[in-house]
Amino acid sequence: MIRIALQAKGRLNEDSLKLMKEAGINFDDAKRKLLSKSNDFPIEVLYLRDDDIPQAVAAGVADIGFVGINEIEEKGADVKVIHKLGWGKCRISLAIPKTEEYSGIEYFNGKRIATSYPKILKKFCDENNIVAEVEEIAGSVEIAPAVGMADAIFDIVSSGSTLVSNGLKEVYTVMNSEAAVIANPNLTDEKQALLDQLLFRFESVERSKGQKYILLNIPNDNINDALSILPSMKSPTLLPLAQPGWSSIHAVVSQKLIWDKIEQLKKIGAEDILVLSLEMMVL
Repeated sequence: MIRIALQAKGRLNEDSLKLMKEAGINFDDAKRKLLSKSNDFPIEVLYLRDDDIPQAVAAGVADIGFVGINEIEEKGADVKVIHKLGWGKCRISLAIPKTEEYSGIEYFNGKRIATSYPKILKKFCDENNIVAEVEEIAGSVEIAPAVGMADAIFDIVSSGSTLVSNGLKEVYTVMNSEAAVIANPNLTDEKQALLDQLLFRFESVERSKGQKYILLNIPNDNINDALSILPSMKSPTLLPLAQPGWSSIHAVVSQKLIWDKIEQLKKIGAEDILVLSLEMMVL
C-alpha cells in the first residue's frame, strides 16, 4: 500500500483526482473524509492543505504527494520532485499599486512587502541585495497595499485579474510554478515499485493529451502520398479493404494539425475519414 497526499479542495484537488481516474484509480472523494482508499489500486489518499503536503511527505506521513513547486520551495522540505504534471501553472510575482512608477527591483528597497511566501521572498531579496520589510500574511495578500499594511505584495499570479481588481500591477516574476509529484526520498522497494506503476499510468495518459486517432480509406495508387502526409509513432497502420484497389490507414495526429491533415488527405482522394479521441498511449 502506498499513500498519496492531495490538496483537500481547490483546483489541484480536482485535477489530481481527474488524472487518477484517467489512470484507472478511483477514490471516494467525499469532502469531509481525511483518508480514502481505492478499490482499483493499492493506494490511499490523504487530504491535506496544500502547504502541509511537503512536510507530510518529508516526514513519511504520506509516501508521495501532488503539490505546487512553489510550496516545495517555500517549505524547503526534504522531498524529491519526480514528475512535473504540466498543470496548475502559475507564477510568483511582485506587484505594486498601479499608480506607482516602477524603476526596477531596486524599487523594493525600504518597502514593506506582504506575502504568504516569506522564505522565497527573503531568498530573492538576499540574492539581489534588497533590504525590505517582509509582512507575512496567511490570505488575501492582494488587499494589503489598499489597507495600508504594505507597499507591495509578493503572491501567486495566474491570469492577473485579481491584481487588476485590487488596483495592482505585476512588475517582476520571481519564479514559475506548476503541479508536481513529490516523493519521500526513503521509499521501500515495494513502495517504489508501486510508484513506478503509477508514473507509468500517468505518463500514458499524458501522452494522449492533444492527440487524435485518425482512420481513413484511400485508393491504393495514393497510399504513398497519404503516408507522406501522416505522422505516426513508428509507422502508420496500413490494411487492405475487401473492395479491390482500396486500403485503410490508421495513424495518430496532433489535434492542432488534424484539420490541416484532413484537408490534405481529402485532396488526394481519402474517404470515410474517422477521428477518435485517445484515452492513453502506452509505448
